[in-house]
Amino acid sequence: MDAIQMSLLEQVAGLHEVPEGAYNIRANGESAGRNTTANIDIVTKKDKPGIDIIIKDGTKNESVHIPVLLSQSGLKEMVYNDFIIGENCDVTIIAGCGIHNSGDEDSEHDGIHSFFVGKNSKIKYVEKHYGAGDGKGNRVMNPTTIIEIEDGGYMEMDTVQIKGVDSTNRVTKAKLKNDATLVIKEKIMTHGTQFAETNFEVDLDGENSGTNVISRSVAKDDSRQLFLSKINGNNKCSGHTECDAIIMDNASVSAVPEITANHIDASLIHEAAIGKIAGEQIIKLMTLGLTEEEAEAQIINGFLK
Repeated sequence: MDAIQMSLLEQVAGLHEVPEGAYNIRANGESAGRNTTANIDIVTKKDKPGIDIIIKDGTKNESVHIPVLLSQSGLKEMVYNDFIIGENCDVTIIAGCGIHNSGDEDSEHDGIHSFFVGKNSKIKYVEKHYGAGDGKGNRVMNPTTIIEIEDGGYMEMDTVQIKGVDSTNRVTKAKLKNDATLVIKEKIMTHGTQFAETNFEVDLDGENSGTNVISRSVAKDDSRQLFLSKINGNNKCSGHTECDAIIMDNASVSAVPEITANHIDASLIHEAAIGKIAGEQIIKLMTLGLTEEEAEAQIINGFLK
């Protein structure tokens, strides 16, 4: 990998070098490195672009990195990655996509990640999207995440997009069985004329299943954001969806939370709040020696933590 790709790798996966353990690095549509372990296998799909990540029963305290890097202007790709996670596992999966576009053509990465979480397994999934480059071409990312969690399974999904992505449509759909739990934490910041849409839909099919979907976002300049969240309570379950957004300049933010109870013991809550930074917050920080711009940045950083 060249210097640009290594910089993207650091931004989306926090890596300064090739990681230990299982990994698959994709750069400009090609494999840039792969490693498997005794418990985690990575297999190239034969019928379409993408990989299968197979995690054996009982795998604990292991991680797998699957970053995607694009530094070629005009490159557009679609990949399909399936995660087959056995029973009684405890694994961290670190994904993410970085696009560096210095040309005039659009660069785009679309991906469908499907998770099949086995009984009583615990998964943490970290996904970061990042764009860079001074070209006129757009940086486009459209991730789709499909999740199925078996009895007693737990999945935490941390997804972050805070810089450089011109257009994104982020879709997450999940089905939970008995005693399964899904926690989603989303952080987004847009600026310029960027557009970001997120769409969450969770079916709480199992008894005592539960979900907590939390989105925090900041929209600056003339950017636009749309947040859609739908929770279907189909059994005795609990669900909560929350969208908090800071709006600045001439930006636009729409939040559309929806909850549907199809069972008498479904307990569902939705919340949405959109507003500007309070003037007294800025003033208070300025009295401590910060400029207005520094105070604003401090507030935003704290909000997105």
